[in-house]
Amino acid sequence: MNRRTQALAAIQAVPAPGEGKRGPKGHLGYLLRQAQASVRGAMDRTLSDLGVTSPQFAVLTMIVAYPGVSGADLARLTYLTPQTINVIVGNLERDGAIEKSAHATHGRILRLHATAKGQALLKRCRSRIADIESEIAALLGKDEERIIRRWLSAVGERLSEGRR
Repeated sequence: MNRRTQALAAIQAVPAPGEGKRGPKGHLGYLLRQAQASVRGAMDRTLSDLGVTSPQFAVLTMIVAYPGVSGADLARLTYLTPQTINVIVGNLERDGAIEKSAHATHGRILRLHATAKGQALLKRCRSRIADIESEIAALLGKDEERIIRRWLSAVGERLSEGRR
């Protein structure tokens, strides 16, 4: 077998999601990452014609959930870097989806709020994301979903920065 044939054989040997190490016998951390990447890809595809990425959706979701949140807190809430948050916040502000205001006592801290336009955009995004979440939940029974939700929350809590 020549090198080209060996390379093609190696490419063909890569298992599809759900097979080999990408299946039930794979490492938990990898399987979580694989699931997250698949969910993000599905979210990006479903939001693309709205001009929204999944990180922008996450940021807008947290700004609506926690009005007045700072950029630093937003980075922690969304697991994005401060630099990425700055870019996303700048783009959302430019598009009129959010606005900034100075903190009452700490003027250097900027508080973020969704505008009516941002809330309407988030509502459109959520209706599309609900379809993806329904598809994910359909893989489980209600009891299994509750267990998985508790487990995922516990993993986040147990392994979060500074908790180990």
